[in-house]
Amino acid sequence: MNGIDVLADGFSRLRESAHAAVADLTPDQLTWRADPEANTVAWLLWHLARVQDDHVAGVAGSPQVWTRDGWAERFALPFDDGEIGYGQDAADVAAVRPGSADLLTGYLDAVLDRTGEHLRTLTDTDLDRVVDEDWDPPVTVGVRLVSVLNDDLQHVGQAALLRGIARRMAG
Repeated sequence: MNGIDVLADGFSRLRESAHAAVADLTPDQLTWRADPEANTVAWLLWHLARVQDDHVAGVAGSPQVWTRDGWAERFALPFDDGEIGYGQDAADVAAVRPGSADLLTGYLDAVLDRTGEHLRTLTDTDLDRVVDEDWDPPVTVGVRLVSVLNDDLQHVGQAALLRGIARRMAG
């Protein structure tokens, strides 16, 4: 197994975990908040998909799935199309109301498919290519992809926890 295979396996696990985190949730459960400032399952999945879409498009030098494939219009959020959720406030979190889990998983699946396509174009040597010199040490393709995967797995774990709480609260 090489580095590309490891990354591909990690991203494939994200798909399964995300689908499980939203399976059979009602719109109210998707947007349930533990307190008025807390994230929701819907926002967490939207955000993790947006970050992955943005960052993978950046290293691939390609357009984001969000805009290229019309997902921004389908979600109809009151944000700029470049928004990925970083630093958003409670009102922004509340604005992510997809209506169904299918919209969330549809977008995430499209992003994961794009990520997989890009990974299949890479070799282990490509993972050492520098993509951001504003850090010390500079960020490579490999570091960027591991960072995205780490962030996404944390957020899907948070969504799974909220799923359990929201379902219990619903009775």
